[in-house]
Amino acid sequence: MTMLTYTLITDPAPLAASEAGRQSKSTGTVYLLVTNTGQTAYSKITVTVPVGTGAGHLTQDFTTITPKGEYTDIKSGLTRSVTVQAQGFAFQVTDQGGSAISFGPGDYMVLTLENVTVAPKPGLAVLRVTEAASRNKGGVLRNSDTAVALVKTAPKEIPAPRGFLADNAVVDAGTKVTLSWEGSDDFTYEILFPGGRKPVPKVKHTGSHGPYSLVLDANDAPKRDTTYTLIASSGTQRHTFTTTVQVRNPIVETLTAVNGVTTPWVQGSTKGDGALTFSKGAMHVRREFGSQEGAALYAGEATVSGVATEYVKGLKSGDGDITFLPGGVKVWSTRGSNDAGTLYADKADLNGVNTEWVQGRSTDDGWISFLKYGLQVYQGGRDTTTHGVVYADSIRAKDAPYGQGGGWINLHDEGITVYLSKDGSNGLGSVTARAYNR
Repeated sequence: MTMLTYTLITDPAPLAASEAGRQSKSTGTVYLLVTNTGQTAYSKITVTVPVGTGAGHLTQDFTTITPKGEYTDIKSGLTRSVTVQAQGFAFQVTDQGGSAISFGPGDYMVLTLENVTVAPKPGLAVLRVTEAASRNKGGVLRNSDTAVALVKTAPKEIPAPRGFLADNAVVDAGTKVTLSWEGSDDFTYEILFPGGRKPVPKVKHTGSHGPYSLVLDANDAPKRDTTYTLIASSGTQRHTFTTTVQVRNPIVETLTAVNGVTTPWVQGSTKGDGALTFSKGAMHVRREFGSQEGAALYAGEATVSGVATEYVKGLKSGDGDITFLPGGVKVWSTRGSNDAGTLYADKADLNGVNTEWVQGRSTDDGWISFLKYGLQVYQGGRDTTTHGVVYADSIRAKDAPYGQGGGWINLHDEGITVYLSKDGSNGLGSVTARAYNR
């Protein structure tokens, strides 16, 4: 029977067995409380640790254990260190200098075994205590043994990862994104996102738990609002987490809107492309977003209620151009030119024509110019002033002396005949002249 009393305490309580094949091992601290509930005793204490991988073993790696011993005198309240030495798979506890420790009534000692890597099978691990003790100082120390036990429970699950976030919650399309989280090295990590998946390289952290991150470069960076999924797996354990990154200027392949699209502006996907902007009651075509300069609108056909524009021009360089003036239009030979252009039409239905001259379609056709008191007929092209000929079946004078109807001249092969043509009669009229030269 031992002279001292031994109690075993663990942290955590109970200890969890390590899981076979897991990178991180279950660890804990074992405290052996040695108390004197009787008369003064002088003792050296040896604690043997069961080492192996079975249910009855405390650890399979004795070398990781860090021992420490402290003795407390109950009367003075003072605590001092004692000597702890490893001997095989055991720890011998003595006073400083290797002598027996003097335990007064009520005194106690704590042997602390830190960094114990717990063996992989759950069960009851029994530590054997050998006490070499005597009631007299300098007396013969006699050995007696006792056993203290602790429970190892089944392995605990690996703590789930936490804090899965992107470095920026809102980015521009194509911006590099860094995803980060805290997690155990025992997990295999993978990031899933629309159109791709990325495995995460293994990282070795102190304590097998630390920060992880994955950088998505321009090739995998989000082009539109994207949800990223973190999958952490180890054996039968599997955890899934998500985080979403919003994109200010999303790029989409197609867009189907059922109830319409509401937006302050629309622009092409390439920098410098034209843009559509919107104001109250109107839409504007701009050279690019932010510019007030107008741009070209191309369409096969357009059906509109009205067109308000500064000018109209053909598609090709050098095409004619129409500008708009108060109350009219002008046709120019080309954009930016001051040379008048040509208007071509099969027919024109007008209330009036104001023009400097009129000519046939060919360059040598006759032409008519307009004077203040009448008109003149010329032959040849516009570069001649030789008088031309007017051809007609007859000529009617509007205001002949005979009154309504006026006289008229009939033109025929033999000559001309002058008629009164008063009230439609065919009576011969008269020719009046100041002079006649033959």
